[in-house]
Amino acid sequence: MNGNAILLFPLLFPVIAGIVIGFQKQEKQQNLLVFATLVIELGAVLYLSMGEYTFTLWQMTDRLALAYHTDGLAKLFACMICIIWLLAGIYAFEYMKHEQKPARFFMFYTMSLGALMSLCFSANMMTLYLSYEYMTLLTLPLVIHTGTPEAVRAGMKYLGYSVFGAGLGLMGFFFLNSYCDTTTFMPGGTLNLELLAGNENVLLAVYFLMMIGFGCKAGMFPLHAWLPTAHPVAPSPASAVLSGIITKGGVIAIIRVTYYLVGPDFIRGTWVQNTLLTLAIITVFMGSMLAYKEKLLKRRLAYSTVSQVSYVLFGLFLLHPLGFLGALMQVVFHAVAKNILFLGAGAIIYKTGKTFVYELRGLGKEMPIVMWTFAIASLSLIGIPPTAGFVSKWYLAQGGLQPDFGTLGLVGVAVLMVSALLTAGYLLPIVSAAFSPGKDFDYGSLKKKEPNYLMTVPLILLALAAVAFGAFPQCLTDWITNISGVIF
Repeated sequence: MNGNAILLFPLLFPVIAGIVIGFQKQEKQQNLLVFATLVIELGAVLYLSMGEYTFTLWQMTDRLALAYHTDGLAKLFACMICIIWLLAGIYAFEYMKHEQKPARFFMFYTMSLGALMSLCFSANMMTLYLSYEYMTLLTLPLVIHTGTPEAVRAGMKYLGYSVFGAGLGLMGFFFLNSYCDTTTFMPGGTLNLELLAGNENVLLAVYFLMMIGFGCKAGMFPLHAWLPTAHPVAPSPASAVLSGIITKGGVIAIIRVTYYLVGPDFIRGTWVQNTLLTLAIITVFMGSMLAYKEKLLKRRLAYSTVSQVSYVLFGLFLLHPLGFLGALMQVVFHAVAKNILFLGAGAIIYKTGKTFVYELRGLGKEMPIVMWTFAIASLSLIGIPPTAGFVSKWYLAQGGLQPDFGTLGLVGVAVLMVSALLTAGYLLPIVSAAFSPGKDFDYGSLKKKEPNYLMTVPLILLALAAVAFGAFPQCLTDWITNISGVIF
């Protein structure tokens, strides 16, 4: 063990703390332990973000090892996840009062954070694959928490899709182990073209299957169907992190394989790039259309996630610095906006029991803080300045309009614009009806139903972030530019 062993702390601490939390009987003690764990975890990640750490936990061969490293990409994802996890956890203290077995929920909620940190800090493909599976298994109880037949079916669907997708990734790992100089992540990739000679088409096909597999967690067509099934049945704090954070687990895997193992130069200009861009574009449009037609609020937001996360994939598969910049900005901004929307939906369900879109008329008068934050998040998802979503979509459009991509790039940008209009079509009517329910509405029936500070403070902080990132994006832009600078 050496000084770099401190890197294990954010991986193991939430798991150990989660087990302790699971045995707590008193609500106040349980909540205090959860809060302390999440704050300490955030502090540890911020501390690690100030330095460079590498640690090998276990070495089986020169190519098979459990190893961790803190590069710029890992730090970005880890900081974002810990901040969101803390805010959603605070919100859950109040929300879980109307759910059974809150100790079990918080146990897996806290342990899942350890899995995500392991995924973020993975230094090689073996560690990433194991962390990916670990993340799936620990988040499954969050999906099936209510124990209803619908929740169990959704959980089994989530598990089946996730394991199948990860299996495609594992198959690709076997191939990459043969053709890469090392499966340790290196900016620009580690592919050995001399070893690969004559098998280029085989590896392209294998890489394509890996992207389909890891794209499952990110909700990319054709393995997207688990997402609108699982999110609505989970408790709203779980729905928020499943949508805003867990989907990014697939994004992390895609980035690592594409930019740190195979390398963008090998994929650029091939049928694989064109096909993956096409699938991302299809998913963007399909998710927006399904969200537009959906009447159940949480399922509408889940379909929205299908669309919005594929904005990220579109940017990544452009294999261009501008696309990469837009994609990582979209990762952060979508996490912020979608957590607001799902936490807002949870507050509505908690205080009113309303679950359908048509039931939300006049709610802006009863729950003004919830609905104003919902409105800000909606504007960000649409991409209206000065909210954060405008910035990420601007860079994604700039990337797609580069002359290298020709017609496909133009089609992609056009679909992004159409999707923005559809996003306005399925979110703004909710906001409009909430604040302006119409002359036929019974205003005398309105009562104040705003939730307490445990729910409203996280929503306000996230809404402020959605505006602040839009008005002052330079710090995040510089961070991501430094990451891409060593790749391209």
